[in-house]
Amino acid sequence: MRKITEKIISGKVAQLCIDANLYLRKDVEAALDQALKKESNSRARQILKQLIENAELAGTDKVALCQDTGMPVVFVDIGRNINIAGVDLTAAINKGVEEGYRKGYLRNSIVTEPLTRLGTSKFSPCVIHFSFGKHNGLRLTVLPKGFGCENKTQLKMFNPTASEGEVKDFIISAVEQAGPDACPPYILGIGIGGTADYACQLSKVALLRPIDKPNPNRSVGKLEKELFKKLNLLDIGPMGLGGDTTVLGVNIKTFATHIAGLPVCVNISCHVLRSASDIL
Repeated sequence: MRKITEKIISGKVAQLCIDANLYLRKDVEAALDQALKKESNSRARQILKQLIENAELAGTDKVALCQDTGMPVVFVDIGRNINIAGVDLTAAINKGVEEGYRKGYLRNSIVTEPLTRLGTSKFSPCVIHFSFGKHNGLRLTVLPKGFGCENKTQLKMFNPTASEGEVKDFIISAVEQAGPDACPPYILGIGIGGTADYACQLSKVALLRPIDKPNPNRSVGKLEKELFKKLNLLDIGPMGLGGDTTVLGVNIKTFATHIAGLPVCVNISCHVLRSASDIL
């Protein structure tokens, strides 16, 4: 059984913070390239070229993809054959976030007092989700979430009698209301089921799935494809200036829920969907 220390964890989190903020995910990069090939609007094509160039320059010059380097959300999946006895995981992860954001010259966007907006922040605390898996090792994933798009999150508690059409309408309406404000083209993470809080967590987890990877649930995958087509007919387009490309991907994650309800959360990501993951 392998011992994993706080120093190892902090060092890995620090590197993931830098990687996520500097290097665009390959699936998102490929989606931008594909959108450029299909886009019929000349202005939208020009914007897509600029977004692709921005990603290339960020990686080459080692600068942040976006000035809003987000609030880091860290997913900790604790597997087998590791020894983390005595390790303060929360402290180690927050220390890693602080180290990574300082080393990577990433913007500090955290205020410690949400109501007064006061308090000196050391680039943390971050949001941490813990889970347990059957894999070997400790899987760490960093999702820096900018708040231009995070502010467009919508949660609705449907009656259990709600139709699939009503759920679709809600999701489409959430994108329509976001309009140009959250830097489209968007990637949608949608959580359906659980409780109100868990549906929101599911929507974040959904964003971690590569947007070119089919949903393991065929019926849910069919819904994703249908929403993708309908959302790209909204003519919001890249940066809200019109075009065929309003969304780059739609990812849905579902979970069991209570017989008396149907929670649905829509979490929107801008075109710079950032995450990085590794296993210790």
